[in-house]
Amino acid sequence: MGGYRFLEDVAIADVAFEAWGADLADLLATAGEATFAVMVDLAAVPAEMSRRVRLEAADPEALLFAWLEELIYRKDVESVVFSRFAVTVTEGPPLTLEATCTGAPIRQERMPMRADVKAVTYHLFAVNWGQDGWRARVVLDI
Repeated sequence: MGGYRFLEDVAIADVAFEAWGADLADLLATAGEATFAVMVDLAAVPAEMSRRVRLEAADPEALLFAWLEELIYRKDVESVVFSRFAVTVTEGPPLTLEATCTGAPIRQERMPMRADVKAVTYHLFAVNWGQDGWRARVVLDI
């Protein structure tokens, strides 16, 4: 299973993280978790609802970027936060992501919000495959 860590010395006014996963789907799920961990304590988000997401992209970089932008868009438009992600990726072309995102409507009294993520940036954005699986570096605009 993948993981993530926040990178304190990469972006001063934004939030940066590195995520990793055994496969591309694992990386995408982990990057989704990291993005929402910036905004809220994931342990405080109940599993009250789920949303399906389907995206296509030409390559892993474009797919990760589109995925995180879609999650941020849903947070903004639907006022929801997600804490769990079941992701599958089908090889293409194009690459196809299908995911179920589980979370809850934003309720400040139950789950106080941290920073508000506005967008994914291309600053230092990278997705790489290596011997130990997939890795990504992401900077979020807050």
